[in-house]
Amino acid sequence: MSTPLPVVLAGARGHGRWHVENIRRLQRKGLVRLVGICELTPLTEEEFGGRLPEQSADFGALLQSTGARIAVICTPIPTHTDLALTAAERGVHILLEKPPAPSYAEYRRMADGVAEAGVACQIGFQSLGSHALPAIRELVDRGVIGQLVGLGGAGAWVRDEDYFRRAPWAGKRRLNGADVVDGALTNPLAHAVATGLALGGSSRAEDVTGIETELLRANAIESDDTSCVRITTAQGHPVTVAVTLCAERADEPYVLVHGSSGRITLWYKQDRVLLQRADHGPEEFEYGRTDLLENLVAHLTTGADLLVTPDETGAFMRVVEAIRQAPDPAPLPETAWHRIPGENRRVVPGIDGLVAAAADTLSLYSELGAPWALPPARRKEVSTR
Repeated sequence: MSTPLPVVLAGARGHGRWHVENIRRLQRKGLVRLVGICELTPLTEEEFGGRLPEQSADFGALLQSTGARIAVICTPIPTHTDLALTAAERGVHILLEKPPAPSYAEYRRMADGVAEAGVACQIGFQSLGSHALPAIRELVDRGVIGQLVGLGGAGAWVRDEDYFRRAPWAGKRRLNGADVVDGALTNPLAHAVATGLALGGSSRAEDVTGIETELLRANAIESDDTSCVRITTAQGHPVTVAVTLCAERADEPYVLVHGSSGRITLWYKQDRVLLQRADHGPEEFEYGRTDLLENLVAHLTTGADLLVTPDETGAFMRVVEAIRQAPDPAPLPETAWHRIPGENRRVVPGIDGLVAAAADTLSLYSELGAPWALPPARRKEVSTR
């Protein structure tokens, strides 16, 4: 059995706690060992839940002193590129949380630097490790739902106002002069965008030919909390994704694959698939999932293919860039939302149905007749050609 690979985790609080648990799981399997944690404020043993490895606020020095082979980076979005390059320059392989960068230029700087250094880099879109994706692609290739027409994504989530105060960068488009581009489409529901692009075979930057955005907000934030995007692809299959963090009821996000004689629904957090087609009853399937850190370890030890390389997130980063360049999200009129008593959250009545209708018809909110939707003059359309 091979020696466990030493891992340093940058960012062990917030979502980083999930990475702590995942590293512990792989540690029990003898695949990795956690040798360092990089946090500006050190963790306590009580907070960590056990004996702590070496800690430092200096990421580069920590990689050096621990002899890390892998760095897991789960830090604020604007720090991703510099930390990834710090690891790459030291020959340390990387698992980088999504979104990989706040702008296309920063993404390219990261991806080019990593490639030049010759290290492996996995981007943390966990849904792209689902075994449902190759299974759905095979169904489409076999013509089970006829000709591929397009893909829709839907995300109706509930987030209270404290969610946007969980970190200084939360709900921000910019912070201290640096791009952040937090928002429903680029961060919490980014998987809906990335998974829709991947299922359509349009995950690379050159696969995107145009992007339309409608960005709105009910909360008192800079970024969007209720938004939709339609991506025109070189493959001819539009990808429309509609999301909100102001749903009436929280629902499982999903991607719809539309065919000329059927459709496939993937609830991507559950790896659950529903196949509906002409002259057949509905069929349901459940799939497993390959953990992305485990896949990175397998890549380094057995030569397994990486599942989510930086190049495979280029199309997603085109969407991030279009959102970055779009006008600031328009505030919804106060008549379009209300607070839920006792829950400290804002709700947009009717948004759950609009999100589903957008995925179902590949339409934008304005085309569905939402009374608060952006007029054409406020919509942003970007050509990437």
